[in-house]
Amino acid sequence: MKTQSDLYRELPSVDELLRDPPIAKLVEEEGQPAVTDACRSVLSRLRVEIAAGALDERKLSLALSGIEAALKTELRRALGYSLRPVINGTGVILHTNLGRAPLAESTFDHIRETAGAYSNLEFDLESGERGKRDVHVENNLGGTGVPARAEISTIVVNNNAAAVLLALNTLAEAGEVIVSRGELVEIGGSFRIPDVMAKSGAVLREVGTTNRTRIGDYERAINERTRLLLRVHRSNFEITGFAEQPSIAELIALAQKHKLPLMEDLGSGALFDLKQVGINGEPGVFDSLRAGVHVVTYSGDKLLGGPQAGLISGREDLIKKICGARSHSPGVCEKGLRIRARGKNDAACERGNHEKGRSDRRHDSKSVAPGCPPTS
Repeated sequence: MKTQSDLYRELPSVDELLRDPPIAKLVEEEGQPAVTDACRSVLSRLRVEIAAGALDERKLSLALSGIEAALKTELRRALGYSLRPVINGTGVILHTNLGRAPLAESTFDHIRETAGAYSNLEFDLESGERGKRDVHVENNLGGTGVPARAEISTIVVNNNAAAVLLALNTLAEAGEVIVSRGELVEIGGSFRIPDVMAKSGAVLREVGTTNRTRIGDYERAINERTRLLLRVHRSNFEITGFAEQPSIAELIALAQKHKLPLMEDLGSGALFDLKQVGINGEPGVFDSLRAGVHVVTYSGDKLLGGPQAGLISGREDLIKKICGARSHSPGVCEKGLRIRARGKNDAACERGNHEKGRSDRRHDSKSVAPGCPPTS
């Protein structure tokens, strides 16, 4: 019976494998670096199995007889795409771990039309001069119900956490941001409001208690260092029973009284009035903007049904300030977010999507009505 040392000596070297005619053919097809790495990986696994006592003389001989097939499998794994389609059997339609919202076919059509060629991303076709990329986002959102007022603007960044961080950094760096203790949420990926606040350079000022915060708590906390009032939608949990929080109208009035901006992090960003389908307590982007919230942050890849993106909508002067401070490349987002904003059946599809189930509550779920693409 052979010892472990004897079994190790049975293993070919990497050079010996590369000189083997079938393996040499793989080198011609895939290149020596890739095949060399595959050889090292396969041999390493065999050494681990020998050390663990999983391979005896007979089993090792069998493994070595199939080493060419093992190398081909390793090459496919190493050179193939790691991202692949899966079947979602979780019952959660908007699943963060499974790619969030599937994109509509019309989105792919528009991406093929524009991303596969040159486009007017930053070019004004009417004037023939350089344009602004954010105009594409504003035009598309303007066609879906954002208040048609010149002072409302929208920009796109990587995701909603980035949108919150950028807005806080621009509007409140080195100053205090007042937020209810009951709204210091954690969302998927371990993004926590206190951590995002710290990264932004703003100073967190908690008010109230976990279950009860009143408008007076906010007002008593305002001082010369206050730069922003923040409302965070508790989208992935609820506080019920002996609980209280100020209405958005009260916060708007307080912000106006003290000449402070009010920012609201909505998370998912519903553009459809969910109350029409019996879902209460889920504020929408348009509701907040119409009410007078100065800056609203929300996701583009949940209820909007677009690619991963964070959107910041709000008062034009504040959005311009944020836009000037950002470092982002929203071109892909803009092409994806265009989706189906002009389609005549959009409203019916969006209603159907929500009639089939509850909204995603920032990361969780949305049901899709039969025959309708994801909500845009």
